[in-house]
Amino acid sequence: MTGSSRPSAAAGLPEFPDARPRRRLAGGRGGAPLPLLLPALIALVFLLLPLLALLIRAPWRSLPSQLTSSAVWQALRLSLQTATTATVVSLLFGVPLAWLLARTTFPGRKLVRALVTLPLVLPPVVGGVALLLALGRNGVVGRWLDSAFGITLPFTTSGVVVAETFVAMPFLVITVEGTLRAADARYEEAAATLGASRFTAFRRVTLPMIAPGVAAGAVLAWARALGEFGATITFAGSFPGRTQTMPLAVYLALQDDPAAAIALSLVLLAVSVAVLAGLRERWTAAA
Repeated sequence: MTGSSRPSAAAGLPEFPDARPRRRLAGGRGGAPLPLLLPALIALVFLLLPLLALLIRAPWRSLPSQLTSSAVWQALRLSLQTATTATVVSLLFGVPLAWLLARTTFPGRKLVRALVTLPLVLPPVVGGVALLLALGRNGVVGRWLDSAFGITLPFTTSGVVVAETFVAMPFLVITVEGTLRAADARYEEAAATLGASRFTAFRRVTLPMIAPGVAAGAVLAWARALGEFGATITFAGSFPGRTQTMPLAVYLALQDDPAAAIALSLVLLAVSVAVLAGLRERWTAAA
């Protein structure tokens, strides 16, 4: 018997190739081929150049005075309030909708899922027009709200929340639905065998298990609501202190005061970077 402990083919046992070279090949970082490297660099420059231009052309000397003006803080405060409210509304209604799409089967589920994600690809201005036709004073539902309860949504702060919720909720729904599909449903089944109702199992078992996905979806929805422009200006207008959010303030300032528009854009850029950094570090697993 030799000193080697590796079985041989002569002993009737199959030989397997050593996996170590394969792991080295899989983990190696060879040079990228030119047909892939060149388009990748062009895409990178295309995506980063506008952001770099914004930083280069920023009025850094007058930036403190631009950002401390009352109009900026008014728009920023309104944006934070409406985006947060829209996110809360999206959580209250979007999480149950995501659970319905992920955990139940009903006729037309694929169609419902497609309609839920439609605001992701729908032009925001078209979404604003649709909201006017549905919730405007003469809209399908808005006429009834006005006559029965005296509620008028267009061109109000509540209208801003409605517009932002319309465009932001799909981000939450698809994120939470994906998390639910990845979660093991056997824990819910085990809770049901112990006598828990479906709602109790969702509240005590499922919701804590998918909490990171819910948090990630909420952050994405909040960021989308904060940057909403088209549906907001169409459905709610642009009235300082009432419906003029940060994106609307940027658009209006660009016509009269480009330096103020750049300063406002820097604030939104900083918020977006902070959101992405927090999402990466806290709620997504690093590869």
